Amino acid sequence: MPLQDCAAKTWGPDWKDKLYPISVDQLRLGNPPGDENFYGLPILTQTINLWYTVPVLKDAGVAPPKNYDELLKAAKILTEKGYGPLLVGLGDGWPRRDIYMQLIHDIAPGLIYKAEVGEAKFTDKPFVDAMKWWKRFFDDGIFQPGALGLSQYPNAADLIEGGRAGMFAMGAWWQQEATRENPPPLAVGMNGFEPMAFPDVTGKGAPDDLLGGIDVMLGVSKSAKDPEAACKVVTDWVSGAGAQALINTFNDLPAWKGMAPQVYVSDHQKEVWHILTDEWLPKVKYARQLRSPAIKQAFEDGLAAVASGEETPEKAMANIQAVAEKEKK
Repeated sequence: MPLQDCAAKTWGPDWKDKLYPISVDQLRLGNPPGDENFYGLPILTQTINLWYTVPVLKDAGVAPPKNYDELLKAAKILTEKGYGPLLVGLGDGWPRRDIYMQLIHDIAPGLIYKAEVGEAKFTDKPFVDAMKWWKRFFDDGIFQPGALGLSQYPNAADLIEGGRAGMFAMGAWWQQEATRENPPPLAVGMNGFEPMAFPDVTGKGAPDDLLGGIDVMLGVSKSAKDPEAACKVVTDWVSGAGAQALINTFNDLPAWKGMAPQVYVSDHQKEVWHILTDEWLPKVKYARQLRSPAIKQAFEDGLAAVASGEETPEKAMANIQAVAEKEKK
């Protein structure tokens, strides 16, 4: 059922201003054309980014890279020292897509969302270029050997927690490692980890914003017997005691502005939270996710095929464009 009346009754007519902008932008992505209702409310948001392992980069004597030349240099040193340079489990489709999304965002911010709705083509040069960069990350040894045979969870996560990664691809949700039962030493107070932006591959300067958006949203069924009570439950998960309890787990970032965990184990953990929620999340303009499940799957398949050498970047993007055209019919 539509929830904008529930939201306005609970928080006032300016309720949308109290949420991080990207969460409001994404609430109606699944609506039919002309339908302006809000069928869900966001309770968690996120950014996607890279992280680095503080003692590993210190041991290697390298700084967090800001461009590709620095990334390449760091990867070689980290590999020589026995670490995974940019450690990621690319046997799973979603981290493949996350990294491509960051590459295309660096090359042509916002263009992929135009291609989704037919205002650009996935065969256009920026998309092919991003796919070529993806292949180059393998060829140049940016990813660890065997990345395509590794799952992100639990395989890559276990190696990261064990201090085997120089850098790794996760998102804001990585903070929750500090609140798990018996966290590994590096995760205690998040003292062993630091978030970083995806390095600039164009040489023209990376965008100021990261990708992100809604992680979890809640709706209410039309068949709810007590819509007023359901409204209270949903809005409590957005801004009330339920939301606070959830945010205290560092599971991800809030949708409600100004909400923060009540307890930090270390000053560094608080600093990491500040970076993600106060510096990065308010500037997120573009979604981590794509609209169409079919296009998402086509990307995941194409990225695997290019990485393994089974397809060229041009062929992979042509296949994705074919799926997009089929979706429009």
